[in-house]
Amino acid sequence: MRVFVGGTLPLAWRAGWGKLRNALLDLIFPPRCAGCGQGDSLWCSACQAGVRVIRGPICSHCGRPLESLRDHPLCPQCRQSTLEIDGIRSAVIFEGPLREAIHHLKYRGKTSLAVPLGAFLSARWQADPLPADAIVPVPLHASRTRERGYNQSTLLAEQLSRASGLPLTESMLKRVRATTPQVTLNAAERKLNVCDAFQASGEVARGRRVLLVDDICTTGATLEACSIALRQAGASSVWAMTLARA
Repeated sequence: MRVFVGGTLPLAWRAGWGKLRNALLDLIFPPRCAGCGQGDSLWCSACQAGVRVIRGPICSHCGRPLESLRDHPLCPQCRQSTLEIDGIRSAVIFEGPLREAIHHLKYRGKTSLAVPLGAFLSARWQADPLPADAIVPVPLHASRTRERGYNQSTLLAEQLSRASGLPLTESMLKRVRATTPQVTLNAAERKLNVCDAFQASGEVARGRRVLLVDDICTTGATLEACSIALRQAGASSVWAMTLARA
């Protein structure tokens, strides 16, 4: 019989227990919509229908929504300082009920939300597929993964992998340094916070066209840091697709 010192369980066991706990809670307390808090579904059809899909115009590099492309194909931020990544595309705007749904997925253990949320990613891919050989979720640090029991970006990447047929490759990239949550920082602090926080495997990345997947893009600093690590490991191109854009 295996004994776990100090009550520490393997990550797979922790994730399994988390799913069982959530299932039991849902049985005792029927779920309310993650977006509006009403009804008896995890995310109601009205909240899903209210999500604002990004259709354009957008910055040709970072994918930020623009009012018009008449003046320049790049947004003011990219004109001033272009991110070191081939490009970023996002599916929806990070607002309202969609924001609440992502928070439930990310912080409240509602992992089943990855299916309807991932459908927006899949629709974005089908409308505008990006050059890629492999999908790589933006990794959490090991300590954060142990705390949460899962990586929400991996759950979303799994949905996109199924829809696109591209392989999901988690072994290509890892976060080697724990960082302060980006949500608390300004743009300059975000970039410094994730500098050298990621390391890519040259054996896995070399010559590959990588599609990074994350839940939210705000300034693009995390995606840029991942891209730099992947390029240093020999990736031939790095694009990113996120569920939402702040």
